[in-house]
Amino acid sequence: MAPGDGAGGGALPAELADAAEGFTRHLRAERGLSAHSVRAYAGDIAALLEHARRMGVTSPRGVDLAVLRSWLARLGSSGRARTTIARRAAAARAFTGWLAANGVVDVDAGALLATPKAHRTLPPVLRQDQARALLEATGAAASDRGGTDDGPERPAEPDTPVDLRDRAVLEVLYATGVRVGELVGLDIDDLDLERRVIRVLGKGGKERTVPLGVPAVNAVCAWLERGRPALRGERSGAALWLGVRGRRLDQRAVRSLVHARLADVPGAPDLGPHGLRHTAATHLIEGGADLRSVQELLGHATLATTQIYTHVSVERLKATYAQAHPRA
Repeated sequence: MAPGDGAGGGALPAELADAAEGFTRHLRAERGLSAHSVRAYAGDIAALLEHARRMGVTSPRGVDLAVLRSWLARLGSSGRARTTIARRAAAARAFTGWLAANGVVDVDAGALLATPKAHRTLPPVLRQDQARALLEATGAAASDRGGTDDGPERPAEPDTPVDLRDRAVLEVLYATGVRVGELVGLDIDDLDLERRVIRVLGKGGKERTVPLGVPAVNAVCAWLERGRPALRGERSGAALWLGVRGRRLDQRAVRSLVHARLADVPGAPDLGPHGLRHTAATHLIEGGADLRSVQELLGHATLATTQIYTHVSVERLKATYAQAHPRA
């Protein structure tokens, strides 16, 4: 836990500890959040309750508006970014809302909490020519570095199983904008190559159907026909993407792959798989796709999350105008 969050002062009083454990169980069992999200929420609430303990609070009933404001003010004075403060305020609201819904407290203090909106930073994305260069590159080194399955990086000649897989992975990431966790979780049965769609299991266990372009379908077919059979082993199961030892491909291996391939594209920013997700969304908006469709493709819970890509497109338009117009 980061310094200044209010953690590290000793054991919580029993009532506060019980409340934290109950909230964590609620997140796992009823909210259907990912393990990463549960850890993030639990860490934020642990920091809040430790701050409350230092203020003399011994039970959840003492976690009132003054405690919440004091905690957030401490975060602000310690230099936390507005995005971090906004996220932790959201965690506090979820916690106090759960306390009120379960009758632990009479008043939901978090509902009265006002925090400044987080700045929406514009994510770096590839230009369309850079995306094309990334996907058309052949014979580059393919990497399995960083995965618990695959071990160190291995160079691959063109059309080796690893090279076929890596090209298919890049095509699918850019074609669909799926999250890296969604990508590596794909099974063969999630593909419908005739209809050119994939079934994706997203956050909260929600399924969505995402279309694939022809280049992505061709790359996946080449991987399935000439790549995957060569890597398949006893522990492969139904996994679509395999590492060199035949296990399901690791997320860290995909991140290493994207960084390595982009390093060979002149002028391209250093992005990971999430950068390709941003790129896909931005190019869809620039191509005329409506926000609602992009929201469905990306699996965003709210349209507000998708709207950042309109900001990216406007910034690009302004940059083009400034460069091209004689009186810009």
